[in-house]
Amino acid sequence: MSEDWEQRRHLVECSRSAVSPSGQRLMTMWAFFDSVAARAGPESGSRAPGPAVVQSWYMDESAGDPRQPHHAEPARPVLLEQLHWLGVLYWTLDADKDENDPELEKIRKERNYSWMDVITICKDKLPNYEEKMKMFYEEHLYLDDEIRYILDGSGYFDVRDKEDRWIRVFMEKGDMITLPTRIYHRFTLDEKNYVKAMQLLVGDPAWTAYSCPAAHFEARGQY
Repeated sequence: MSEDWEQRRHLVECSRSAVSPSGQRLMTMWAFFDSVAARAGPESGSRAPGPAVVQSWYMDESAGDPRQPHHAEPARPVLLEQLHWLGVLYWTLDADKDENDPELEKIRKERNYSWMDVITICKDKLPNYEEKMKMFYEEHLYLDDEIRYILDGSGYFDVRDKEDRWIRVFMEKGDMITLPTRIYHRFTLDEKNYVKAMQLLVGDPAWTAYSCPAAHFEARGQY
């Protein structure tokens, strides 16, 4: 089993009492990690397309560089099930197939993600880079679902849970996420300072971000 899988199992074990008094959900997820690791093989050094295994955790309250991981101390990993409770959807796909991936096409048809384009976020590719990065990291929501599929590079989406605590979701090549219309969130690159992502939408883009607080919107009230 790779060092990466051992670290994930350790994080799950650390969160046993915080997530479930009985530990049943964590034991189920632990078994899931083992089964995926077994399929990947002992020499697997990176995530392959297949069952979604999210890397997410509760953040500390440090005001330091947002591009750093900001793990809470002690570690408080967040399971995929918990993200689903918040309405966040997550997949692991084959980014080398780009938009020609049959699995991606299936998801797009099922969820009516009809509009698509690609954005590259780095100093050399994105106009007004510094300004845009500050804007991306301001807490906001949209009145439509936000869908991002990482084709290359990596970064973090942060979402608030129902107690307004920040959860950080690490996104790298092959990861696809849908953030529901009602959820406060923000985005930042990690210390590699590069990501290439496919943006998907239901219908035509509006790109109107509403800063926190936005409690007057019906969608936020339903949350």
